[in-house]
Amino acid sequence: MIEGIIWALIAGVMLGLYALPEKYTKGFEFENTWAMFFAINTFLIPNIAAFLLVENFSTILTSIPSQVFWGMAITSFLWGIGVMMWGKAINHIGLSLGFSLFIGTIILVGSLLPFLIVGLPNNNVLFTILAGICIVLIGVMANGKAGLTRQKDEQTGQVDEKGSMTTGILIAVIGGLLATGFSFANTLGGSIIHEASLAMGNAEWVTSVIIMYIIYMSGGIAIAAYFIWQITIKKLWIKFKTPSLGKNLFLTGMMAVFNFSASVAFAYAAFKLGQQGNTVGYAIFNTTSVAVAIVSGILTKEWIKASSQAKTFLYVGLSCMILGVVVVAFGNSL
Repeated sequence: MIEGIIWALIAGVMLGLYALPEKYTKGFEFENTWAMFFAINTFLIPNIAAFLLVENFSTILTSIPSQVFWGMAITSFLWGIGVMMWGKAINHIGLSLGFSLFIGTIILVGSLLPFLIVGLPNNNVLFTILAGICIVLIGVMANGKAGLTRQKDEQTGQVDEKGSMTTGILIAVIGGLLATGFSFANTLGGSIIHEASLAMGNAEWVTSVIIMYIIYMSGGIAIAAYFIWQITIKKLWIKFKTPSLGKNLFLTGMMAVFNFSASVAFAYAAFKLGQQGNTVGYAIFNTTSVAVAIVSGILTKEWIKASSQAKTFLYVGLSCMILGVVVVAFGNSL
């Protein structure tokens, strides 16, 4: 169990840090940076990893029962739509509240979905894990409040019109619900793909690469369609001709490696954590990523102009999230 928790924490740290290089791209609009990142992240990296690291990869893919494969593909496609909706929600309600609602929904629903497949644990385990998730959610909401207070302090609110807040909240929650397809797909195919991979002589951790290949490639279809549309209607293709293209390619490549590696590490952590691995691992993974992202924001002086009230909400949120993860891990040990 300890090994699983460590890998979940490592995965969360990598996910929390993966977007940092985005701050240093030049000559790109938001859509250019993230389109390049997702192209590398969902199509290039998974293929390189799968065909270099997995023995008999094609044979393993064809051995997966069709209902499992398509179940994973469809829910992963929904995950891709959910990620895109999150970006849209941020346009309405800002990064802080959008992030909190999206991740909060993912942690709550995504942590509980695996129970539909593996069944409910004993009551003492179930209630302890649920208590930990609730504490995490309190922390996420406190972080959202901190972000809103900070936006007010800096007078950079992103809500421009009536109805935008309600629309943004709705989009963030629905996007979070769809994004839980990631957790469902990992749980659905985990044991079957693990057995097939071991039968071909692969190490245990290689299973995670195969699972993430299916999830990222399927979700990438939805993501690619969205960014092609956005870049086309905003006439941003010309932006890719910037003199900083090489530098931007390197930075988005770093983002992709960190993001994909984080997901592979999470899948391996879920396996190592046992029967409740997807629930416990998913909560630890996402909570750690939020905490690391917030701490990195503090270190890069994003909160330097925030009031003491905003910082108080922030520190309360971080404390609750850390406590919640400890409770969830304890529940898994019962």
